[in-house]
Amino acid sequence: MIVVTTPTGNVGSQLLTELLKAEAEPLRVIVRDPSRLPDAVRDRVQVLVGSHDDPAILDQALDGAHGLFWLIPPSMRASSANEYYLSFARPAAAAICRYQVGHVVGISSAGWDFPHPAGLLSAAHAMDAELETSAAAYRSLGMGFYMENLLRPLPRMISDGILSMPLSPDRPLAVIATQDIAAVAAGLLLDRSWEGTDHIPVFGDNVTPNEMAAIISDVLGSQVTFEQADLEQQRASTIQRGVPEGMALDFTAMYWAQQNGIYDEDWSHATPTPTNFHTWCETVLAPAARNVP
Repeated sequence: MIVVTTPTGNVGSQLLTELLKAEAEPLRVIVRDPSRLPDAVRDRVQVLVGSHDDPAILDQALDGAHGLFWLIPPSMRASSANEYYLSFARPAAAAICRYQVGHVVGISSAGWDFPHPAGLLSAAHAMDAELETSAAAYRSLGMGFYMENLLRPLPRMISDGILSMPLSPDRPLAVIATQDIAAVAAGLLLDRSWEGTDHIPVFGDNVTPNEMAAIISDVLGSQVTFEQADLEQQRASTIQRGVPEGMALDFTAMYWAQQNGIYDEDWSHATPTPTNFHTWCETVLAPAARNVP
């Protein structure tokens, strides 16, 4: 039995597709809104309705489980990223230990040895440390910048020709496509011959924001220019949108860490996944652009 959290999310849904293709063993999912599961998926998995920060749900989900895919859903309402992540990780570690789940694959962040506070990324590392106390074999998959983050500013890229992020224009940034995250996680969950704990950086490419804009321009056939947003202005606008100040500061710290090379050490010894940035733009960004009003 493999348990999948966030099965309707960008990574979780693609992982579920990979696991269903394999037809290796029963699957159980924890989902807040089961109506978001496609009928073809819902009919082939055990569905538990609830949130995986709930100890009662974890008791139901992990009883008899051999593998667990663990991803904490994003939240813009929490006052602190660290406490938010630990509010999920603490009951999970206890339940994993209680039910002797053998193997856990967690979605985290690369940059485990970065010596400075990194906001959301540091919170992911705190999650890792908590889950590593569970006695399960644990693989922390360390992500860089999600390529899918660029779908949010896509309308402005099309309308104004501007890609704006609070990142240095000429500093390489390790990036990853969610389809590759799902593939790596599926491989680990289907072949659970690994033991102990380990951190695995998962990157598909290493590109500067200026290079991103040039590739996007080439693929879309229209000029897109990168514009570096101001970190302090970004924090202030985030708070104005109703995000608690602590979480806004955590986002600022994350961007600062990305500007200052949090992924560099892990990139130096990572094995790139199949989807580079140009391929992702052709296969994901360009089709999405055709649907922008």
